[in-house]
Amino acid sequence: MQQRPAFDFSPYLRRWDLQPDGAPIVTRCSDLLPVRLRGAPAMLKIAHEEEERLGHVPLRYWDGDGAACVLAQEGDALVLERAQGARSLVSMVEAGDDDAATRIICSVAARLHAPRPRPLPDLLPLDRWFEALEPGAARHGGMLVRCAGVARDLFADAREPVTLHGDLHHENVLDAGPERGWLAIDPKRLHGERGYDFANIVCNPERSLDIVTRPGRLLRQVDVIAEAAEHDRRRLLQWILAYAGLSAAWILDDGDTPHLEFAVAEMAAAALDA
Repeated sequence: MQQRPAFDFSPYLRRWDLQPDGAPIVTRCSDLLPVRLRGAPAMLKIAHEEEERLGHVPLRYWDGDGAACVLAQEGDALVLERAQGARSLVSMVEAGDDDAATRIICSVAARLHAPRPRPLPDLLPLDRWFEALEPGAARHGGMLVRCAGVARDLFADAREPVTLHGDLHHENVLDAGPERGWLAIDPKRLHGERGYDFANIVCNPERSLDIVTRPGRLLRQVDVIAEAAEHDRRRLLQWILAYAGLSAAWILDDGDTPHLEFAVAEMAAAALDA
């Protein structure tokens, strides 16, 4: 992938009177800069894809409860509360504390999924988020066919609709210290069944393929999620299978091979068939 040229943050720094407070961070779909706003740590994010640009919508709805606060927003630019705690969920998993990390993500999800005394914002229905799965199954066949069938069954019997994060995993839940706790970042502006938000836990930490595919790990984390989130175990496995298929379809569309996603799908399918 060709590296983007260095981004010019200066217009946004002037607009909101921000002071740089660290080195720029470049991701696949955004440029970020640690800053200070009125002396407080913050993160300036410039989004380059539509789903990233609209992440402020659910963040404003959550209003800092379980997610980072929006401090300023205009167009592609967003200034967020910056989490500065020392703990990392990825590090916890790699140190052998997988269950505790999963429970933390479930506790954050519970806060995000809780009803609010205000109208829902403009959110994307979850079935539209899955639009790539059926064409992917038609093109590639194999496991994607089963994933698409399970997704159809889930949407035909949709339950417990909530404002979803849509990408809730170990690197999108950050330690904001003892006062603010663990906070989610980078939501996807979705509305649908709450079980979807737990599926990505078992596909992560993404950089630790050996952990994700370790024998028994998926079933253990499904048990932890089922208890912590008070969720039906079999339905969780169905959401994991559907999610893995959707992720695989996206990756195949990009011309890559979804090794991790197919491995997770195979494990979830085997568990459902057991």
